[in-house]
Amino acid sequence: MSFHKQPKDDTQHQNHLDGAVKILGSDLQEEATRSGLDNHFQRWIEDLKDVNNPELHQIVVDMQELKAHFNGGSIDKDVVSRLLRRLGENTTKAAIFAENPNTAERVQNLGEALSAAAKQIAGGQNTPEQDLKQDSAGS
Repeated sequence: MSFHKQPKDDTQHQNHLDGAVKILGSDLQEEATRSGLDNHFQRWIEDLKDVNNPELHQIVVDMQELKAHFNGGSIDKDVVSRLLRRLGENTTKAAIFAENPNTAERVQNLGEALSAAAKQIAGGQNTPEQDLKQDSAGS
């Protein structure tokens, strides 16, 4: 019996990753009011569990917490920002576990999107350019 993933599964995972990046690039507060967000979180959690890698356990736990938080209705920006930031860091690190280069690239993109979403939720709607201006003004 073989445990290797079929290319079809990779394509499916890549589609889920693309979908997650797209959602993170939009207004999360607005997305939270849509029923589809819960399904995206669930698919993402299932994809992570399919990989069956203990290194990804914290990502699964954080995703489940994030999903539960969004189900709660109102969003606590501090909690969501903290979860997204940690998910961003851990997801970026997890790209090394993807066997398919296309999947690895998407995992990397997802990690960056999570980190950007954490900043968006934590401190308004700054673009990276605005962040750079603030950094140089503060020094």
